[in-house]
Amino acid sequence: MYVQSLQVHDFRNYTRAELTLGPQIWVFAGRNGQGKTNLVEAVRYLSVFGSHRVSNNAPMVRAGQRQAVVRATVLHEGRQLQIDAQLNLDSPNRIRINRAPKRVGEAQGQFSTVLFAPEDLALVKGGPEVRRRALDELCVGTRARFTETLGDYERVLRQRNTLLKSARAARTAAAGLNTLDIWDEQLVDLGAQLLVQRADLVARLVEPLNRLYDLIADTDARATAQLVTNTVADRPGDLEHVRSAFADRLRAARDTDLDRGVTTVGPHRDDLLLSINDLPAREYASHGESWSLALALRLAGAEALRLASPAGDPVLILDDVFAELDSARRSRLIELAAGYEQVLITAAVLDDVPSFGDRETRTVHVAHGELTGDGVVYGNVEGAPADDEHPNAERGDDGRDSR
Repeated sequence: MYVQSLQVHDFRNYTRAELTLGPQIWVFAGRNGQGKTNLVEAVRYLSVFGSHRVSNNAPMVRAGQRQAVVRATVLHEGRQLQIDAQLNLDSPNRIRINRAPKRVGEAQGQFSTVLFAPEDLALVKGGPEVRRRALDELCVGTRARFTETLGDYERVLRQRNTLLKSARAARTAAAGLNTLDIWDEQLVDLGAQLLVQRADLVARLVEPLNRLYDLIADTDARATAQLVTNTVADRPGDLEHVRSAFADRLRAARDTDLDRGVTTVGPHRDDLLLSINDLPAREYASHGESWSLALALRLAGAEALRLASPAGDPVLILDDVFAELDSARRSRLIELAAGYEQVLITAAVLDDVPSFGDRETRTVHVAHGELTGDGVVYGNVEGAPADDEHPNAERGDDGRDSR
């Protein structure tokens, strides 16, 4: 699958811009702060309906505007898919797939991307929530309805925590909380599904992670990944076993949960333990080792999507990463990336991007939000063709809450 066209309207520093792309290597080149990362962020948004840089809409909507629009046409095996997202400051976001309103859970997984950015050093050095998010984004691409399961789990978790806090404030004993059993049953059912799917994904990442780390770092060190959970001690891939173990641990932790006012057991506490030669990378890996390991993890995820996603090859996005790599690692990354149908690269210095050999490479130059070069239909030009101005303007539908 590859992006055939991309349009943005009032997104970040762009008033209007449109690109015609294709199954090549695309380099967006320009000095820092000019808007090149904003373009790949827009592509990524239409895959996961979230940003790798910010947690809310406001920074993505151009200053002085109340909404932004991102639209792409993607192509897979001759089938076109149009994805529209309207990001609103004052109302829920809206998503359409081929002009039909969709929720996030319905839209995710139809278009896959894998992005590697400077922020990804946190995959190794950051907290567990960073690695959980990375796993869950991959699960979305490989498992139908994962987003709905995760959303339902988080909703039940919030309800359970609210009840625990209220009980703690009222000094209610565990025996007097009959409603807690209802939330526990739902939490166990949903949490077990999440854990099994995460465990399955991690099992599929182990071999490519080690192989890709060795290639990128040019070493024979052993890189490993292990799902760490307090939900079950063993057999995390066995759904019924996980349900039973989770229920037992939740019951055993009830007094502790009441005392703390939070749920202490469950997949919301999961982590991905990354190690090099059996030493935790978070504590022992050097800067170069951490970069190589984070990149290997992203590329291992891309291989998992390639094998399991109905969308085929994910679009590989390399955001400002070549400046962080030495020449040897750059060359090895190019060799690995060249096999993907479409690769989107941002670079402040064009010479930092090595040649992709026989693969066709096209360049878009970015300066002050203006685009020039290959594939540019228009770039940040007032009065450019509007098409249908916003995803819902034509039909007037309500689009349903997307986030």
